[in-house]
Amino acid sequence: MIVRKEIDISKPLTKEEIESLHDFINSPPIPDEDCPFLSDEELERFHRVSEKNKIDRKKPSVTIRISPKAYNTAKSLGKGYTSVLARMLEADLSDKKKIQQFL
Repeated sequence: MIVRKEIDISKPLTKEEIESLHDFINSPPIPDEDCPFLSDEELERFHRVSEKNKIDRKKPSVTIRISPKAYNTAKSLGKGYTSVLARMLEADLSDKKKIQQFL
């Protein structure tokens, strides 16, 4: 059974809301077909997959020299500009014609 409650975070919690939260915290998890309990072996498999994916996703840090104009243009993109630059590099490095153009 799913119970949904909305709490207005701009107001202090009522006594009833606090009790409801304590009841939730102290209640045991209830498995169902969508979210069954997992054995230790199953949990270990998830852990290994998670660790492998973490290693595969780790991005090396690289230092490059770019012109002030390129730097300022990139910075003007705002927060996350380094991710944008990384995606642009990845896209252009997969295009052999683009690479030849700049060699």
